[in-house]
Amino acid sequence: MLVIRPIRQSDYPVLMQIAEESGAGFTSLPVNEQKLKAKITRSEQSFAAAIDSPGDQGYLFVLEDTSTGEIVGTSGIEASVGLQTPLYHFHKSTVVHHSNELNVFKQVEILTMCNDYTGVSEICTLYLRDPYRQGLNGRFLSKVRFLFMAEHMQRFSKLVIAEMRGVADETGLPPFWKWLQSYFFSIDFPTADYLIGVGNKGFIADLMPRHPIYVSLLPETAQQVIGEVHQQTKPALKLLENEGFFHRGYVDLFDAGPTVECQLRQVQSVQQSQKAKVRVQAVTGGPTLAICNSATENFRAVFSKEAALNDAQELLISPELAEALQVQTGDDVRFLPLDKVTE
Repeated sequence: MLVIRPIRQSDYPVLMQIAEESGAGFTSLPVNEQKLKAKITRSEQSFAAAIDSPGDQGYLFVLEDTSTGEIVGTSGIEASVGLQTPLYHFHKSTVVHHSNELNVFKQVEILTMCNDYTGVSEICTLYLRDPYRQGLNGRFLSKVRFLFMAEHMQRFSKLVIAEMRGVADETGLPPFWKWLQSYFFSIDFPTADYLIGVGNKGFIADLMPRHPIYVSLLPETAQQVIGEVHQQTKPALKLLENEGFFHRGYVDLFDAGPTVECQLRQVQSVQQSQKAKVRVQAVTGGPTLAICNSATENFRAVFSKEAALNDAQELLISPELAEALQVQTGDDVRFLPLDKVTE
């Protein structure tokens, strides 16, 4: 069985492996022992804290295969971004150059650096190891964050964002970065990516262009990737679009990947999730449900066909599921159809 739970200190070795596997561009997991251990500690403290409103909390979940004890994926939520270190984006917008005298009307796209998403919640750190990239595993790993957020709404902002990985060439370098590096930086992309991952963002304010950038003046290769996602990120973007996330022109500073957003209460999985009391008994197979308990520090989530609502609106679950979720008859759970795709 696959179970999602909060990360703990003993998971550090495999978290480092995942950080190494994920490669450049996955800035939420830097290959840095101190930062990864600090991330685990912060997550443990966040899950344990009594929270009335979102602040500088970070929740990191792991996907565990209970048959082997192996950690096979990660998923995370930042409660309120940009409070400790600035969160930068480019915003692509349109300006008009107009001259009545010359009868000229020209619309021009520009990129402006901003901190517009300061204080919002962010879903992040979604990674599934290769052997498990099949079936409903990826969908479960993505949607579990919305189950947790729906159950603990007071911990999160009204607006949720997700930063999507941008396009890279065959060498792994973003075409957008190549232009940026040639004019504004003297460091390579892995170095800049690493500095962002460990929270050292001071060089951004020091070196990035301070004035709007005219998109038409960029190389064609850089223009073409603005707002586009990495090939491997397309399935994740599709999942979020089905949840109601959309792009409003904000892109990453280095790879120009899109940042998408949605009001938390408008997220499809939040709206479609339901609460019920549990009754533990043998269950005939039904639709696949993602189910979580109502805990924070001892949060658990699973997905299975061995669950169904009865006439009393209790959720019947098998003893095996009850053990994995750490619940018993009469406890509250939240659930969501997992094999239903919203188009």
